[in-house]
Amino acid sequence: MTQATHPICYFVPPYVETTLADNDAVPTVDQAHLEISGDVRQRRADAITRAETPAEVAPPATGTSRREVYDSGNTSTQRVKLVRSEGSPETKDAEVINAYDSAGVVRTFFKQVLNRDSIDNRSLDLVLNVHFGNKFNNAFWDGDEMTFGDGDGVIFSGFARSLDVVAHELAHGVTQFSSGLIYQNESGALNEHFSDVFGTTITQWANHETPEDADWLIGDEIMGPELYGEALRSMRNPGTAYDNPTLGKDPQPAHYANRYTGTQDNGGVHINSGIPNRVFYLVATELGDTQVAAQIWYHALHFLKPNSTFAQAATQVADSTRILVKAGAVHKGATQIVRGAWKAVGVS
Repeated sequence: MTQATHPICYFVPPYVETTLADNDAVPTVDQAHLEISGDVRQRRADAITRAETPAEVAPPATGTSRREVYDSGNTSTQRVKLVRSEGSPETKDAEVINAYDSAGVVRTFFKQVLNRDSIDNRSLDLVLNVHFGNKFNNAFWDGDEMTFGDGDGVIFSGFARSLDVVAHELAHGVTQFSSGLIYQNESGALNEHFSDVFGTTITQWANHETPEDADWLIGDEIMGPELYGEALRSMRNPGTAYDNPTLGKDPQPAHYANRYTGTQDNGGVHINSGIPNRVFYLVATELGDTQVAAQIWYHALHFLKPNSTFAQAATQVADSTRILVKAGAVHKGATQIVRGAWKAVGVS
């Protein structure tokens, strides 16, 4: 398969990073932060290239699904100091505690709800790095492991503190080892979309929330005091997550007719993910069960091609729903709900 030259798999989108770097009122985000981001993006591209062998013929993982948390010591290096491994005593570092615990929640969800053995379905160890960079305002999956910045305490708080962040980024690994959706244009937007789907589903599952109880916001937990109450994305109403002088206005469209067609953000991978995100929200709320909706999406993920479009995803999600209805896993009428939701956002 082909791969985007510089795939971006950060929690905070690149256009937000650039807006903050250009804002003189935000001195904690500068060119150095952007250079770190660029370096890690290249490392992730290399890792994904190594993982391009189809999952069904890939060699078995040698891991045991164990968690390992490393302290980067505010450097831009990963795996500097192992501070907690699977089953070891809890530390006093809140970032270590939360990264370790959240990774455990993600692992348990995939095992119990979706019958998946770790991120690659082959017992991959979960490596997490905390305290990465100096007030680094982001978190990322680089194709091998998770890394969290501490945030600057003004715009963003510590990224390891959010289950939503941990689940979203580790879910990029699930997509990497399942369909390998190319991180560019519509397939890239679907890649981001699946991470939001699993991120919000795992958060709702852990908090025992129904679709009606959930706020359907992505990134609200890591907003610092200056942006408290804002979020990075809204799955319920794309384009409404934020609107302020610091971040600008949320660019996500909610309808395919308004999709972004430029080259920014790898062809709109974060921007256009709002369109299928809205579909998932509509389906989950009408079904009344986010976990059931996630099971449909998880089934579909395994049948998507690396360069899948929104239209192809809509067809596959509907086909997966029909298969699960026949198997008794989803109630009758779900297929029509799914088709109606895609049609509602202009994709059919």
